[in-house]
Amino acid sequence: MISIIVPVLNEAEGLALHLQALQAFRVEGHELIVVDGGSTDQSVHIAQPLCDKLLHSPKGRALQMNAGAEHAEGHLLLFHHCDSTLPPDALSLLAPIANAQPCWGRFDVQLDERKGLLALVGHMMNLRSRLTGIATGDQSIFVSRQLWRQIGGIPIQPLMEDIELSTRLKKLQKPICFHAKVTTSARRWQKNGTIKTILFMWQLRLRYFFGDSPEHLVRLYYPDVKPANHHAHSKTEQVSGSSSQP
Repeated sequence: MISIIVPVLNEAEGLALHLQALQAFRVEGHELIVVDGGSTDQSVHIAQPLCDKLLHSPKGRALQMNAGAEHAEGHLLLFHHCDSTLPPDALSLLAPIANAQPCWGRFDVQLDERKGLLALVGHMMNLRSRLTGIATGDQSIFVSRQLWRQIGGIPIQPLMEDIELSTRLKKLQKPICFHAKVTTSARRWQKNGTIKTILFMWQLRLRYFFGDSPEHLVRLYYPDVKPANHHAHSKTEQVSGSSSQP
């Protein structure tokens, strides 16, 4: 079984459309888990009829994804952003490895707007990922439950959790890199400018590589937002679906 885990925080706009795109997995017997981090909009109301389990967790992508993984029944965990759409052949690619030997990997990615420089963003992300063995959350990372447990879950940090996750996993084995593309929102680049966003993200990655803390970097990434307490205990409340924790 595949467990798709989708962290959500105030994503009511477009959420129904993106969850509808995942219903094919449910039809084939896989499960869809949505983990809300305290939304104040209609995200919870929208998600409830479109998933198998709806969980409440403290805010923070790593905390929310780990909470979903803890309640997942699948052998393969797919961590998927709520503003992204999996490629049409995602299920046929993942199904053969869902119950096979422990593995991890990701898809290629493209932006939903591909005019001008935006057309190159996904290409450069995919090239960098293949060269380094590092995946980003935008690429919908999947990992066998056994490997997830072996590394102690997704690292609890407010930023770069996907980079740290990949770093730990690639020490165990190489990632599977599917050429099929996840389509993700270009809103970050459109809001702040393509070149400015690319340079800013590279700056953050370099600073992290040279030892800058995620706690400091998240203040640069979200200057107007108080970061969540990622050292708090993650108390998860299940608000729908059956409680089955392996």
